[in-house]
Amino acid sequence: MKKISLSIFIFYVFFFLLSFKSIASNCEFQMADMNWPSATLMANVDKFILEEGYGCRVELIPGATTATFVTMNEKGRPQVAPELWTNSVAEPLQKAVEEGRLFSASDGPITELGEGWWVTPDTLKRNPQFKTVLDILERPDLFPAKEDPSKGAFIGCPAGWGCQLSNQSLFIAFEMEKKGWMLVDPGSKAGLDASMTKAAQRGDNWLGYYWSPTSLIGKYNMKLMDFGVPFAGSENWDSCISKGPEVCINPKPSAWTKSIVKTIVTPDVKEMHKVMKYFSKRIFPGEVMNSMLVYMEDNQAQGIDGAITFLEKFYDIWVNWVPKEVAQNVKEAL
Repeated sequence: MKKISLSIFIFYVFFFLLSFKSIASNCEFQMADMNWPSATLMANVDKFILEEGYGCRVELIPGATTATFVTMNEKGRPQVAPELWTNSVAEPLQKAVEEGRLFSASDGPITELGEGWWVTPDTLKRNPQFKTVLDILERPDLFPAKEDPSKGAFIGCPAGWGCQLSNQSLFIAFEMEKKGWMLVDPGSKAGLDASMTKAAQRGDNWLGYYWSPTSLIGKYNMKLMDFGVPFAGSENWDSCISKGPEVCINPKPSAWTKSIVKTIVTPDVKEMHKVMKYFSKRIFPGEVMNSMLVYMEDNQAQGIDGAITFLEKFYDIWVNWVPKEVAQNVKEAL
């Protein structure tokens, strides 16, 4: 009887292992680990949940926006880009989707993200009349430039960045020079970060370009300003503003173009219904993402460290992304 019971036990263990292997083999793919903090955090959170919760096998490989898109589009690898900023690949991505090579698993994996013009919290506390960028532009005297204190300083993008051209065009569109402003090139990302950090730590007024999610926006609670005018259309932006002053002679005043971020997958993953359902529900609140980026920077944490911290600290958020049994599996694995 003992031999029979042992045989039955071994059979069921063997059957379970075969079943698990089958499940994993039907959920095995490569995922891009993009080269910026929010993306690497997201990729590692996805990997942990999908492996520990669903029994998938996920290989993280290095990625970057253009390079990852090209290889996904042409070779079908990697099969997932968790955080793809699609503005720079909008036309080829649309074509790839229309032709069935790529699909969107989530049209908004992070909330409250985007680019634009930011001010320090103290700027708004001292000047509650500043409701929009238009209000700020009337008071260049409150943002004295280091190079020429008689003019207001607007901190743009470093030379060579795509956003440098857009900021130059908007500077012209809003007639900022005539209103007493100068466009300051910070020289580098380090220079841009230092300019914002110095102003935020000192409580000084500051107006400049930046983007979210980023650690500095979260760390200093920077405020994104409404431009006070609507977005003036994709033709004005794509064919003029984004081209810079040499091409864009008469730019129209405009709000910043909407930043579009998606989770993109290949047909292989599109057929994995549980994975697609997970991606469709997986949304990181912008405030939480920024707080995690602050944590990762302050602690020099890698993607996996940030992922585990997120899963431990924000259970009430990610538990809504998955079924109860999956949440339990993930919780036990932490």
